[in-house]
Amino acid sequence: MSTTDNAKTKAATPVPVEESTERLNRPLIQLAKACGVATFYIDQLGDYTEITDEALVGVLDALGWQADTEENIANSLKRVQEKRDSELLPPTVVCFNGTKTIVPVHTGGSAIDPSKIHVTLTLEDGTEYEDTPDKPLNNFKTSKEGDLLLELPEDLPMGYHTLKATVDDECALHAQVTLISAPARIPLPQSVQERHRWGYMTQLYSVRSKESWGVGDYGDLRRLLKDAGSIGKADFMLINPIHACAPVAPLEPSPYLPESRRFLNVTYIRPQDIPEYTQLSDSQREQVEALHESVEAQNNDPNPMDINAAWSAKLPALKIIFEQPRSAEREQDFADFKARSGEDLDAFATWCVAFEVWGAPWGDNLWFDTTGKGTPQIDALKCEHADLLEFHRWLQWIADEQVAAAHAEAKAAGMAIGLMQDMAVGVHGYGADVWWSPERFANGVSVGAPPDFYNQQGQDWGQPPFDPNYLDETGYIAYRDMVHNVFLHAGAVRIDHVLGLFRLWWIPQGQGAKNGAYVYYNVDAMLAVLSIEATRAGGLVIGEDLGTVPAYVSKVLASHGILGTVVEWFTHDDDAEKAAKKAGKKQTIFANPSTYREYALASVTTHDMPPTAGYLAFEHVKLREELHLLTDSVESFQKAASAERDAMMKMLLEGGWISKDAAEHVEDHVQEIVEAMHAVMRTSPSLLLQVALVDAVGEKRSQNQPGTSTEYPNWRIPLADKDGNVVHTDEVFKSPRVLSMAAVMNGKK
Repeated sequence: MSTTDNAKTKAATPVPVEESTERLNRPLIQLAKACGVATFYIDQLGDYTEITDEALVGVLDALGWQADTEENIANSLKRVQEKRDSELLPPTVVCFNGTKTIVPVHTGGSAIDPSKIHVTLTLEDGTEYEDTPDKPLNNFKTSKEGDLLLELPEDLPMGYHTLKATVDDECALHAQVTLISAPARIPLPQSVQERHRWGYMTQLYSVRSKESWGVGDYGDLRRLLKDAGSIGKADFMLINPIHACAPVAPLEPSPYLPESRRFLNVTYIRPQDIPEYTQLSDSQREQVEALHESVEAQNNDPNPMDINAAWSAKLPALKIIFEQPRSAEREQDFADFKARSGEDLDAFATWCVAFEVWGAPWGDNLWFDTTGKGTPQIDALKCEHADLLEFHRWLQWIADEQVAAAHAEAKAAGMAIGLMQDMAVGVHGYGADVWWSPERFANGVSVGAPPDFYNQQGQDWGQPPFDPNYLDETGYIAYRDMVHNVFLHAGAVRIDHVLGLFRLWWIPQGQGAKNGAYVYYNVDAMLAVLSIEATRAGGLVIGEDLGTVPAYVSKVLASHGILGTVVEWFTHDDDAEKAAKKAGKKQTIFANPSTYREYALASVTTHDMPPTAGYLAFEHVKLREELHLLTDSVESFQKAASAERDAMMKMLLEGGWISKDAAEHVEDHVQEIVEAMHAVMRTSPSLLLQVALVDAVGEKRSQNQPGTSTEYPNWRIPLADKDGNVVHTDEVFKSPRVLSMAAVMNGKK
């Protein structure tokens, strides 16, 4: 989750740890391990931490296994083994091209002659795979332990296929499972192979123009991408997640807590860019213009945005435009979009209608729990509000068109990569995805993070996790569709909290974030899906691997061609710090960027920190003190922050990146220092380099303060310069400060 980005990347190397024999012999521990639930973890300090029995029982219950009594544990253990033995083949089989794939074959305890098992493979396009003597499908082996194994060819076609196995015997064993065949590595686009590529990171809502409705929109995105490519010579722009939000106010400010990851945020639509806008009658245009004028003044206001007022004005304007007749060509495009989007679009639109008609689905409003797919109430709602249902389908079509236009503009402006989209780790517990398809999610738990340096009580993000068993049994189709749709209009995708591909911290309801457990996912299947979709799109995948992340995670990601994340403020010279500590000195020593990972997106900062100008001015210290977030004295936190800044100045000064005067008088040389931190980053081998737009303009305010909700206006801070003046979309690349930073990144300064 984005709120853990502040944690340092230098997680201590864990010492070898083994659970005691006594603990390993406990049935509860055996059940947890059999179900893919971790019974301990290594924390950020490298300490061995056991998962409590209470947490294990709660997590196992969410997975469908009762473990609250010794009898239930024994029964669950028996059922787990019986289930495994009864599956001829695993429900999802993963193959990476060029890699030997061995699949366990379970025959329910019966001794079966392998010659009686027949395997066929139906490819994604419906054709049958041709079984040849040199590439046989029916290639069975026996392990040393006597287990039956199926060895698959190493060069199966890329795609999502159907593997079938039948047994010519009275036992009537058979299996029909999903086989995901993927490239072992996501190929680097030629443009990235040629040289480093750099780009910007920005929060879309924060950058506004006179045409905006108080909040940045897809029209602003299009202009930003055009100018960043043609003027700044940047190659990409990473924006906040643009997943779907609630259909009416009040809106959830965090883009990392969407209602659905399958669809787009329609509040970012620019009404004036819809083709049918030009067909409005004079009176209709006056209505739309009046609605725009009611929030237009917000575009010039540097104070936190009123996203609810902005959407409340824009929504009725969109309904007016929706009622305009469309040309035959436009009508066909809309019909094609609906056909491509299928049942998922109807499901999301239905949830939007229910939300708009019946109200928000929480508190005393019970429709979320009492209605759903196929219920009479929903059938009646869809019939009674057919026009509203079509309106919400239409909104998704318009949003899709405008995002596509923005990405196309980026490519036309010369960007090598274009739009980089951000994929959140999960969805809102009362959102459309959970309501319509509850079987996809684990019930009674939420996703979060264990305690770390910055959040000593852990974090609970309030998001229900995907059920790993459901994903396996359905061939990961829900995940496949989501990734595919994000890549439709993106040259790269950033995955927030990429550790979630490997494991997620599940927190049973009512137990608190500290009392959770890691649940493991089929990481090979998730990586295979990413590999297929990125390869087909010719795109890149970047995994946010900051925080408490085991060392092997970054290595596994890189081996599959997935870039990790490196942040200058978080990347320390571990060996030098250890040597200093051994000598009796506790020092912060930053790593020289020349030592950064190659397969990484490198940046100076993250959206969970103040912009670099603010960080240098200790805005994070002031804000944490003001919001009472400090667990220690402000003096000790300030001392640590000062030491951190001094260490950064030392690294820059010793490398010749800043003057001695700048190192000693930081406040008088902020722009010089910020540019130097980006200039030194250019010496890194990292394939992608990133500049926060807030750093380019000199902004000081944080976009997000982890650990807060209403205490701070998270995700509502408009883009402003060093003096607090709003920077409008068309002014960004006219700013001397922005152009100076672009010159640094282009090696011309």
